[in-house]
Amino acid sequence: MPLVDGHFAVNRALGYGLGLATCYGQPMTRLSLLLLIAAGILPLAACASDTANYPSLARRDVERTAATPVPSPAPIPDPGPDAALAARLAGLVAAARGAQQRFAAAQPGAERGVGAGAGSSPGSESWARASIALAGLETTRSDAMIALADLDALYAEARVNGTNGASAIAAARNEVSVLVSEQDRTVAALRGRLGD
Repeated sequence: MPLVDGHFAVNRALGYGLGLATCYGQPMTRLSLLLLIAAGILPLAACASDTANYPSLARRDVERTAATPVPSPAPIPDPGPDAALAARLAGLVAAARGAQQRFAAAQPGAERGVGAGAGSSPGSESWARASIALAGLETTRSDAMIALADLDALYAEARVNGTNGASAIAAARNEVSVLVSEQDRTVAALRGRLGD
């Protein structure tokens, strides 16, 4: 039989049926509630009675003085790239500049082709010519994108390993990144005119 249904029988079996209160199911009397509260308050009152043995919470003289800031260590100067890295950086920047020159030379033809094919339906002859001209323009920037990828890898390696020449790599990378970003904007604008 569940305890909830037959708590009186269970209490009688356990010896609680001798006129005493049951072990559960009865409301707490006022006396037992007051005893419980007194048992909780008495230890707190005993702790609070003796304050002479505890330190003051007032600010101490040591806490009033301002701490002198510790200067950060001076950055270690980058001695620059060695001869092999300098030659490689120069070659990558030269490849990107060459790609930029080819891109600039091919740009007017691509713009004419896209202008002639703008507004035409996809699959038509004028649209196909414009798409071919635009693809040719995108091909001319491949050397710049390869150079940027190589510079990204060199820069990441220099930052992780702490090798010399990180600032020179960053400068070359920034220069090539500007060229590639300009080319990306031009290609996106032409694609927008073509309707791709």
